[in-house]
Amino acid sequence: MNPTPIRIGIQQRVLPAYRADFFDLLAEAYQGAVSVFSGEARADEALGELAVLKTASQTQAENQHLFQGAAYLCNQRGMHQWLQAWNPDVLILEANPRYLSTSPAIAWMHRRRRPVIGWGLGAPVNNNMRAALMKRFWKIFIKQFDYLITYSEQGKKEYQALGIDENRIFVAPNSVARKPLYPLPFRDETTYRDEKPTLLFVGRLQARKRLEYLFQACADLPEALQPHIWIVGDGQEREYFEVLASALYADVTFHGALFGMDLDPLFKQADLFVLPGTGGLAVQQAMSFGLPVMVGQADGTQSVLVRENNGWIIPPDADEKVFAAMLKEALSNPQRLREMGRESFRIVQEEVNVERMVAVFEQAISTACVKKS
Repeated sequence: MNPTPIRIGIQQRVLPAYRADFFDLLAEAYQGAVSVFSGEARADEALGELAVLKTASQTQAENQHLFQGAAYLCNQRGMHQWLQAWNPDVLILEANPRYLSTSPAIAWMHRRRRPVIGWGLGAPVNNNMRAALMKRFWKIFIKQFDYLITYSEQGKKEYQALGIDENRIFVAPNSVARKPLYPLPFRDETTYRDEKPTLLFVGRLQARKRLEYLFQACADLPEALQPHIWIVGDGQEREYFEVLASALYADVTFHGALFGMDLDPLFKQADLFVLPGTGGLAVQQAMSFGLPVMVGQADGTQSVLVRENNGWIIPPDADEKVFAAMLKEALSNPQRLREMGRESFRIVQEEVNVERMVAVFEQAISTACVKKS
């Protein structure tokens, strides 16, 4: 624990429940001197429960959601009042140029010669006619921060490509689960429960999750390998996916939105965690229950968790035939699946967990404070 508490301010657009452990653990490291400023999600977002923090304090922002899709912007009213009241020694902001309150908050801190840390995925720039303009825009935006925290080596490379010194960038693997304090769940080494494998999906039910590929790929498998599919989650596309499942693959159970201990039994009974599309913080949670994982290639954060000896990354251009071939390889060998599950458990226990993420944030905060003093 730090002998002299540093007052840390953290801005989030919204604060979902799965982040509560992280912010409370970080607050414990600074004797509770962490305040989080966050607001409400958009009406069409299925984020589930918002976090209620126990150690860190919370201040409610008034989120103004402007426009839609690629033109989306967010203004967080109340930011200036929060900064004045909390008066942080270090400010951590989401490094997202769509947030209109970011630059004024950075200027407020810099006038007081206090450091600002940006926290983001990276700075992706597409290879098209607007690439040069976008790169220039990102450079101007990202260079406002004194230090940066990103989830992956890919994100670090993207920041470096904008001219940010690598010594100003910290990599904190994205984590939502603590180190497992329970033993690895038992699974038979040679067969499946009721002689059929069970695939588990956990996430918001959105088009980008590509569940139609999962249903069709399972229908294309040999009958002996066709699995139970358990879908956990809710969202605007649930009814669509239910109709689709009834047409493509009958053995699908929709469990609705489950959280915490209500979800644990499904993780323990499943044989393979699948995420055909993008996103998916539940990947690490699945690994903490000893599950091998098969996930879509997304923003680079998956490569930290998913490796050759614990899972598969689905190529972004894979169709249902390619996906079916990957599932056939995975489900044909229960013993190998169990070995991969044990490696998933080890990765979460030793390398990627909330405790490790907190440690990297502490390192970034300490470095920022020393350099500004």
